[in-house]
Parts: sequence; C-alpha cells; structure tokens
Amino acid sequence: MRHALPPDSPAEEASEDARPLLWPVDAAPGPGLSGLWLGNLAAAEEAQALQGAGITTTLNLAMNLNPGPLALPEGGHVRRHQIGLLDGPGNAPQLLAAAVLLIDGLASCYTPPKPHYPPHQPGGLLVHCRGGRSRSVTVLALWLHLRRSARFPTLEAALAHLRQLRALPDSYPLPPMLALARQALDAGGLRP
Repeated sequence: MRHALPPDSPAEEASEDARPLLWPVDAAPGPGLSGLWLGNLAAAEEAQALQGAGITTTLNLAMNLNPGPLALPEGGHVRRHQIGLLDGPGNAPQLLAAAVLLIDGLASCYTPPKPHYPPHQPGGLLVHCRGGRSRSVTVLALWLHLRRSARFPTLEAALAHLRQLRALPDSYPLPPMLALARQALDAGGLRP
C-alpha cells in the first residue's frame, strides 16, 4: 500500500486533498534550489503541476504516504526525499530538525545524477504532507524563522505568514506540531 489515508477526513479537507495545491514560500533558498514550495500529496503526484512550477524535488513529511517515482512531461524525474512524521504527538524534535537541515542541504548545492540514476534537472523543492496544513507548515515555519530571521524574527511570525499564504485557521498546524517546533528550537543546533 502506497498511502494509508484516514477514512474520516472532514469534507473540506478531503476536497482540498483531492486536487494539487502549491504555494511559493521562498524564491531563493540557495544555489541548489530555484524555489521553495508548500503543497499537498496531490501536487507531489501531479507531474504537470510540478513541471509548471519548476519543481523537480519533493520532501514528504508524512510517515503514512509514499509517493512513487514520477517522470516530468519535459523530461527528467522527480527526486523524492522523506522524513516521516506523525501529525500529532509521538515525534522526536530531532526529526523536525532533520527536515530543516535537509532543506538546507538541498538548497546549498545541486547534486547532479550519476549516469545510472534517473535523469534529473535542477529546480524547486516542494515540501508536503497529506494536505499541506500541519507537518509541512511547521517545518517551513521553522525554516523561515531560522533562515529568514530578518523577515520572520519569531516562529509565530513565520507561522502567521504561512497561515495567511495557505488560508489556514489558527488551529493549524496542530498543537503537537507547534510544541515539537518549540522543542526543536529550544534544543539548539539549528541556528547558523
């Protein structure tokens, strides 16, 4: 089974989850990435949407989702990365920190494929979970606060920005994810 989706999602979430959704977060995260995007599983599996946004790499933050290989319409394949998080209690703050550091690593330089790897082109990074409401928003808020601190001096400022961008109520991200972000900040080691 590639995806273990909840059978009882609220109707509004289920409607959103059925279509590809993408929001630009940062236009210049580093020389290895042309952009940083927030989105959902449907977008991560939609080659046309990814190609249209210039996205060639994804970071899946859901433990229960496993997007498969994907060829882009104009050539090349999507590179997939995953750090599985539960959308609730039970995660270690080190996993959240690992996601921030993975974004840093991908942004720092482009790694060309070896001859026997699927073809790949440089492009943007989509950070997603199932709906792009909790896990991915938490990781991106933490990244924005830590890497764009002049614009987002607090985690709350980064969260407010992403909630507005994504049109999310204050109930998202879920409280356990917010607590995890604060634990990751308190643990230190993420600031440059």
